Amino acid sequence: MAKHITTGKKGEELAASYFKERGYEIMHKNWRHKHWEIDIIANRNNCLHIIEVKTRASTLFGHPEENISEKKIRYLMNAAEEFTYQYPEWKKLQFDVLSITQLQGKPVEYFLIEDVYL
Repeated sequence: MAKHITTGKKGEELAASYFKERGYEIMHKNWRHKHWEIDIIANRNNCLHIIEVKTRASTLFGHPEENISEKKIRYLMNAAEEFTYQYPEWKKLQFDVLSITQLQGKPVEYFLIEDVYL
């Protein structure tokens, strides 16, 4: 398996633990509809959190959160629209980004950006 795929999968595992430790209920991981995917869908205080996880093992090309484009946010918004169509009981929705940096020999760094919008 390619290194970036392994890094991404490990990052999503770390992210799920990160959110569970902070009182989030993980509802779905890698939720898919057609060609859309949401990394994590979680519930906290009756708010649905649509979470994009970005993980890097190096900062050579910048920090993980710097690689999230407007196009990606729109993609998440479309996926979330479909999810809330399928599960209309959710009235409160928030988009979050969790940036994870795993530099060799150093502790994992987390940077949560809450309530992202365009």
